Amino acid sequence: MSGKITVTLSKPITVEGKEVTALSLREPTLGDLITAESVGKGNNLAKVAATLAAMADIPLPAFHSLSARDFAKINEEAAPLLGREE
Repeated sequence: MSGKITVTLSKPITVEGKEVTALSLREPTLGDLITAESVGKGNNLAKVAATLAAMADIPLPAFHSLSARDFAKINEEAAPLLGREE
């Protein structure tokens, strides 16, 4: 595992005024995980979204505009970066 993946989106999203068709995700830092824990406040889906947004280096509101299908794909493909089995 190289510590970075790129996931092509089925539907583009807008990030800071630019259309984005793929997201590159890096391995999360401890800080990313701590921030996601505080954002999630017991909501596991919110914690996962916050973690993945941080890994993609995009604002959480932009990440929230992903389709459910793209979110599931990103979550699955990012599993090895999070120490989960592929």
